[in-house]
Amino acid sequence: MKISEIISCLEAFAPREYQEEYDNAGLLTGSPDWECSGVLVALDSPESIVKEAIQKICNLIVAHHPIIFGGLKKLTGANYVEQAILTAIRNNVAIYAVHTNLDNQLHGVNGKIAEKIGLVSQKVLVPLKATLYKLFTFSPKDHADRVRNALFMAGAGHIGNYTEASFNSDGTGTFKAGPGANPFVGLLGQRHAEEEIKIEVIFPGILRPKILSALKENHPYEEPAYDLVELNNDQDDLGTGIIGELEHQSEKEFLSLLKKTFNLQVIRHSPLTGRPIGKVAVCGGSGSSFITNALNAGADAYISADIKYHHFFDGEGRMLIADIGHFESEQFTIDLLHDLLRQKFRNFAVLKPETLTNPVNYYL
Repeated sequence: MKISEIISCLEAFAPREYQEEYDNAGLLTGSPDWECSGVLVALDSPESIVKEAIQKICNLIVAHHPIIFGGLKKLTGANYVEQAILTAIRNNVAIYAVHTNLDNQLHGVNGKIAEKIGLVSQKVLVPLKATLYKLFTFSPKDHADRVRNALFMAGAGHIGNYTEASFNSDGTGTFKAGPGANPFVGLLGQRHAEEEIKIEVIFPGILRPKILSALKENHPYEEPAYDLVELNNDQDDLGTGIIGELEHQSEKEFLSLLKKTFNLQVIRHSPLTGRPIGKVAVCGGSGSSFITNALNAGADAYISADIKYHHFFDGEGRMLIADIGHFESEQFTIDLLHDLLRQKFRNFAVLKPETLTNPVNYYL
């Protein structure tokens, strides 16, 4: 099996197009054309993880955090990033990072956190915008089904839990075929009027090449007419954080649930509000930027990490803010990626690390 096959599986679940602009997801070392001897799934990929991969005969590391984040200007082994990269290169170990593109999936990093604490009725806390397009095209009536079905097969027409969604209206199209044309209907040099159906479908922007290819391959016209419009609609299954419902409990019961679920030694939290917890928002990793979104969404509690001093005031006495630690909040991402690859490649070595990469320790 080639590394490219594993990358295809990962990117089908978390397309790189959905990573944040500042991110560096993707293949960081190695070649997609290498034969893969095994996969080690990890949260980080420092040199200790690279060495564990070598010892376990895994020439691919799939990590959540990119070891190369801000770019490299030299490679001398002067710091932990350069040391990890040099060791990987010397031993032909590929490192692939799936970071904010995985964070932005409904069933990604945050979905796993929500699942672990038992949230139901989950939805994205801050949906991505401007990721959807609407296609308008026009087909002769007798060929509309073929065109429409081809668009559906290419991924158009998905809205929430519904598929094959489209709007269709009758009309009359006109055109005049010029020199060199090979018209499907009508005559050269004469205006032709054709009874047509206008087809409207929505699709994710990342499918644009596939959608247009399906249109052109299945439309009877030599030059099919179409319009593309970028939408500002939310894409409900993409974006930052998750919010959902929890069986009502006291704040202390809720904090105890977090401590047990995430195996925590300590929880940094804002002052208790005295209100029960029933609606909870989560954001794995550094999520202080979304405290206000959680508050405005009516959350009774917000779980994240890397919360700064002043941000603990942002609960306004109406929402409990719990900082459970960066590593701790994302630790189940290893299980998420492991299970994803094991379901696809059942007879292939996909391993979890024995090395603990959490750089934060607590003196108790």
